[in-house]
Amino acid sequence: MWAELLPMGRSSASGGYRRYAWTGADADCRTWFQEQAEARGLAYETDRNGNQWAWLGDPAAGNAVVTGSHLDSVPDGGAFDGPLGVVSAFAALDELRGRGARFTRPLGIVNFGDEEGARFGLACVGSRLTAGALTVEQAHRLTDGDGVTLPRAMEDAGYDPDTLGADPERLARIGAFVELHVEQGRALDLSGDRIGIASAIWPHGRWRFDFRGEANHAGTTRLADRRDPMLPYAETVLAARREAELAGAVATFGKVGVEPNGVNAIPSLVRGWLDSRAADQESLDAVVSGVERAAREHAAAHGADLDVVRESFTPVVEFDHALRDELARILGGATELKVPVLGTGAGHDAGILSGRIPTAMLFVRNPTGVSHSPAESAAEDDCVAGVIALADVLEGLACT
Repeated sequence: MWAELLPMGRSSASGGYRRYAWTGADADCRTWFQEQAEARGLAYETDRNGNQWAWLGDPAAGNAVVTGSHLDSVPDGGAFDGPLGVVSAFAALDELRGRGARFTRPLGIVNFGDEEGARFGLACVGSRLTAGALTVEQAHRLTDGDGVTLPRAMEDAGYDPDTLGADPERLARIGAFVELHVEQGRALDLSGDRIGIASAIWPHGRWRFDFRGEANHAGTTRLADRRDPMLPYAETVLAARREAELAGAVATFGKVGVEPNGVNAIPSLVRGWLDSRAADQESLDAVVSGVERAAREHAAAHGADLDVVRESFTPVVEFDHALRDELARILGGATELKVPVLGTGAGHDAGILSGRIPTAMLFVRNPTGVSHSPAESAAEDDCVAGVIALADVLEGLACT
């Protein structure tokens, strides 16, 4: 499975992946998912929001156990973020069938669409729509860098955008969702553990900072006469680092747009996106308010105007304690591995769904901690350990 999936959407220039929602690479991944489902005799379907499902047993029976993740990527992302959870889901089912496990609850495997938000700027679109955390009106306003709307992109890919919306009936059929994911950090590597259980996802969000100045000639305009928005933007990037250090949090300006974007032109607009995450809401608020305060001071000093827009936000997610404890009990009894419980600053579909259904997460060790990069990696024996752990969990939850 891994060998088949690896070439899809891979850039020969960077070695990373460009599997953006509703593109050709995304279509290839979706075809792969459907083929894996049908090869195992699973019932395949695509829901109203473009998420893919594969079912063993009748999902209408209710109290289903679901596992899976996503197949899309960030720009030039790594091979493991998302796909490891989907590949491991199919592999865990194969493992359970090899054990002769008898299922007493329906089992589902899911590929949530547009988890990374690389194309339309909002993470977890598929799960947000399903959970009702993103309205149809909001979804219809999403556009990519070329001005293509989400509905148009879906339609071009052969899907019906008129069906978008909350899917409470589907969620009501699910008794538990367990997502396996490569760890995006080094906690397991530092502790020497192969597998971990998630405790919580830090609160996090994305804010857009629009610095507006005055376009002018770079070679003839005196420094004293300039209203250059690049200067307050640059100082705001440094302020974000300082504020994050003070709060023990993280803050990153990782995306920037410049107009008119000419080498010999003073910009009229510099637009930067801030991603910030912290262990608690108070710390996150302190970081973002500190960054905005510094941005406004620097904008005023350089004669620039500033607009700040919060584009997305996810509060702290405490995973279902009963399900989390059940995972720990199952794995503690089934393996000799220590299974630490750890928090994460990365968002996931499991976090979005946690307000609607019981969710939990398993992490697989990342030897470098690098993620959202072609250098992202995981050792084969750790990945196999993840499959076995997921199979043990599914057996404990869904089998006799």
